[in-house]
Amino acid sequence: MKILRLALAQINPTVGDIEGNASKICDYIKLAKKQNAAIVVFPELAVTGYPPEDLLLKPQFISDNLDALKRVQQETEGITAVVGFVDPVRKLKSDFLSNGVDRNDGIYNAAAIFHDGKLVDVYHKIYLPNYGVFDEYRYFKAGTKTPVYSIGDIKFGVNICEDIWYAEGPARSQTAGGAEIILNINASPYHMGKLFLREEMLSKRALENKAVIAYLNAVGGQDELVFDGGSLIVDRAGEIIVRGRQFEEEMLIADVTIDGPSQADKRYLAPAASSLGEEIYKALVLGTRDYVNKNDFSKVVIGLSGGVDSSLVAAIAVDAIGKENVKGVFMPSPFTSKESREDSSELVKNLGIKIIDVPINEIFESYRKNLKKEFKGFHEDITEENLQARIRGNILMSFSNKFGWLVLTTGNKSEMSVGYATLYGDMAGGFAVIKDVPKTLVYELCKWKNSKEGRAVIPERVLWKEPTAELKPDQKDTDTLPPYPVLDPILKAYIEDDKSFEDILSSGCEKECVQKVIKMIDKSEYKRRQSPPGIKITPRAFGKDRRFPITNKYRSY
Repeated sequence: MKILRLALAQINPTVGDIEGNASKICDYIKLAKKQNAAIVVFPELAVTGYPPEDLLLKPQFISDNLDALKRVQQETEGITAVVGFVDPVRKLKSDFLSNGVDRNDGIYNAAAIFHDGKLVDVYHKIYLPNYGVFDEYRYFKAGTKTPVYSIGDIKFGVNICEDIWYAEGPARSQTAGGAEIILNINASPYHMGKLFLREEMLSKRALENKAVIAYLNAVGGQDELVFDGGSLIVDRAGEIIVRGRQFEEEMLIADVTIDGPSQADKRYLAPAASSLGEEIYKALVLGTRDYVNKNDFSKVVIGLSGGVDSSLVAAIAVDAIGKENVKGVFMPSPFTSKESREDSSELVKNLGIKIIDVPINEIFESYRKNLKKEFKGFHEDITEENLQARIRGNILMSFSNKFGWLVLTTGNKSEMSVGYATLYGDMAGGFAVIKDVPKTLVYELCKWKNSKEGRAVIPERVLWKEPTAELKPDQKDTDTLPPYPVLDPILKAYIEDDKSFEDILSSGCEKECVQKVIKMIDKSEYKRRQSPPGIKITPRAFGKDRRFPITNKYRSY
């Protein structure tokens, strides 16, 4: 019986922190050696962090990544290591890890295979994703070779991320060449439900190729993206024998039976999230924590309205960076209700955060007075509503400038989709935590949070009172929008599923309603381009995922 002690280093690299990433890789190699692992595996582009984007256009960046890899190599005595890095095109094999290579010849998304302190080979990623958030054709050349390696009497193949998703991909030729286990290294971004898709696909690959597959994924937040870990080992029968935790950095050590029924210790089979709400909430917490910390902020500030969106963002922020690092600002206007003040006060008490009270009445009246002459003859309208939002945006940004706090905006995907937000007002800030979370899901996440805590952390009234921006008397969101249970399915159909106007109508939606919603979506692109980045949790988020022209006369209705 062949048994391989395998270490999966599910680490959280930081894009551009080449020295820091290399140090972390070295630390995990040492840990793997202490655990007597034969092979330790690291994520895709672990040295540079993923995705490096246009840093890859800088020759010095490529050189620095090679220098760091040499340092990693020195730690690999007594072990085999697979490490993701950027490999420039080399004219000669003797140019391995040479800094004297012209980046203009091209670069590869690569995996270095080290054994006992020596570089054995470099694998180049063959399938380069160029859809959704991926732009790998912009930077990388595609590899062509599918080598097989040996460690003792065990043969293994190495491939990278997208390579494993294709039935006729590298794993097929590697197993045909004798590979008994495939080591697949990843930086695979999260969206809700993706863990199940991965597990289903990997089970198929293992069965098709009659081989063990070890799937190692990065973890951590990078701008809009969250990498959820959830690394897996699947045996020859397609059964998951090892599963790493989602959204947590860890080292998985497993004794994997290569040539028969799995003997893997089920203690390594971490449970998946108990609910979709838990999975999404953890993704939002990790994405927020890493955005704050990796960008060298220590505290955040949130405009609290007494509504459901700002309540959820505050709860996420507290779980991400601690209550002592979260500040709330309550900015009542002439239209702010007594209930909103009470709900904000109850929220901050429940979360244990500080609240700052800054009324905007006098500032608002000053604007009105100074604009009165030019606005003479015009009724008050959305202009005056947006003035209040922009005053609040200025106040929040003032706290940011004065104290170095990062402003977290509170707009959800439903609002961002239809432009129900004020440019330079409630859209002003540094990071949009729930930018990709539809309004109906916001409520579900709040309910999940309260259920988990066993108490109403988010006040109960916040979950049932009618949503309102409170920018004019008796205002309700439904004055402008369809009810969110009607709106959100239309948004999903049009934005995420690319359904036609007729297809959306066939689902039972009223024609006038669908026309109005689509028009609002299309005409709001200019706003979304000016919004802060936010965490991707759906299969198609705004930004990198969905790129529409602002100047656009095409209409689908």
